[in-house]
Amino acid sequence: MTNTEPAPPRAPEPYPPAYGQSPFPAAPKTNTLAIISLVSAFFVSLAAVITGHLALGQIRRTHEGGRGLAITGLVLGYVGIAATTLALVIALVVTATVIPLIVAAVNGAVGDQPWSSSTSEPRADEANGDASQEALPTGTVGAAHFDDGYLSVGTGAALVDVYFDPMCPYCRQFEETNGGELAALASDGTITLRLHSLTFLDRVSQGTAYSTRASAALTCQATLNPENLLAYQAALFANQPAENTAGLGDPELAALVDNPVDIDDCLAAGEYQAWSRANTEQALNGVIADAEITRIRGTPTVLVNGRVYYGGLTDPAEFLDFLSSNSVG
Repeated sequence: MTNTEPAPPRAPEPYPPAYGQSPFPAAPKTNTLAIISLVSAFFVSLAAVITGHLALGQIRRTHEGGRGLAITGLVLGYVGIAATTLALVIALVVTATVIPLIVAAVNGAVGDQPWSSSTSEPRADEANGDASQEALPTGTVGAAHFDDGYLSVGTGAALVDVYFDPMCPYCRQFEETNGGELAALASDGTITLRLHSLTFLDRVSQGTAYSTRASAALTCQATLNPENLLAYQAALFANQPAENTAGLGDPELAALVDNPVDIDDCLAAGEYQAWSRANTEQALNGVIADAEITRIRGTPTVLVNGRVYYGGLTDPAEFLDFLSSNSVG
């Protein structure tokens, strides 16, 4: 029997996809350079920046994905470059500051003085008390010129001033290298050698004020045995105590050399200690007469006719050349 009922309507077919197109569009391909930019940002900042810019350019042309990766790589790259630049600047500043100090420590050059160890550069408060309140000796006794503040040997035209501290290790180097020649030149009338014994290294003698006592002992020698002054100075340095030790006691200082006149009583009475401290105040605060520097910033400081010797401590030929070239005028 024939079915006379109309057939149900058929659902319409969906639009067929265009030729060569998938039913659902695929996500855009991630740009390779964007990935490289992001990865390299963690290792080479400059490479991250370069590849990041290249990736963004390609993405604009090809509409690939990965723009966020490229931008992240760029940001990290620029941050890395900034951090590297800052680190380099800090390193340069530290190098410029630290290296000269290391060289200074090795060569004894601190501040604008020829040589000065870490403890041989006086501080602003180094003047061990107010010596100006104490009565000081005057005039000239033996080799001690109290009014002028130095001990003098020789009568030559060339003036050689040596500022030192008995506990200064670099002063010992200068003495061992040039002391004998200076003594000979003072003896034959070529130079006038003027010694300025300072006391600012009292701080490294465990409270015994060694620099003050040794300077006073040298002055006792200058007044009582002026002919043995340089021999006593050489003995002081030959028996120099290490910094941060108590140093020699007064009996040991008195016995350093054989003298026609004992200096024991002079030492025991503390004579010339105040004068030594006053000389230190004058040297550290200035003004130093007839010199190209106004005050002492480190020891040893050696002047020849007012000109500062900045040469080596252990080369006698270098110092003698400086002495010769500055002995006139």
